[in-house]
Amino acid sequence: MRSCLKAKTIRRFIYTSTTGTVTVQPPPPPPEYDESFWTDVDFCHAEKMLGWSYFVAKTKAEKAAWEFAKENGINLVTVHPSVVVGPFLTPSKPFSIDLGLALITRNEALYKMIATGQAVHLEDACSAHIFLFEHPEANGRYICSNHSFTIVDLAKSLSQKYPEYNVPTKFEGIDESLKAISCSSKKLLDLGFTFKFESTKYDVGDLYAEAFEFCREKGIMPQP
Repeated sequence: MRSCLKAKTIRRFIYTSTTGTVTVQPPPPPPEYDESFWTDVDFCHAEKMLGWSYFVAKTKAEKAAWEFAKENGINLVTVHPSVVVGPFLTPSKPFSIDLGLALITRNEALYKMIATGQAVHLEDACSAHIFLFEHPEANGRYICSNHSFTIVDLAKSLSQKYPEYNVPTKFEGIDESLKAISCSSKKLLDLGFTFKFESTKYDVGDLYAEAFEFCREKGIMPQP
């Protein structure tokens, strides 16, 4: 952002944040999250849940970016993807892929993180960045998420797609009647954005299946 000031030619700064700066709150959760919510840093420090340092770091960094933008007159727009699922360039699996693979590898330590979750396909996350960069009326924070699910939803979908892995569909300590909590992308959609991987055509298991096949091509998919 300091470099943008020095350049004197930057008209808009697109900052990649995360729904992790929005959704980490003391219970009970709201029916839906929107851009008005901020993650409770004190709650993160008190609970020290899995990934808490990431939530704290991203929240503090985003708030610092907004403060810097205000002080220096930068046109800042922040994008808040939920769990990003899809092909990846890195040699190792991103953590977002490990979350879905937890049901296949039986990594029970990650189950709580996907008890209720939100996801977006990589292509849609990238497209949202470009869309917000180019749209003249883009302003403020924008959630980019269009799949809301529970661990039971994901497990049922993956168990049908990958029967050879005997994916569990019941989880100790997790209520099967648990409801998914959405992160609303209404603000982004109202600006004219459309998701390629619509939740009406693809469920979260479809998103993960594509990522898993990519893992298989790279030789890093666990064996049944």
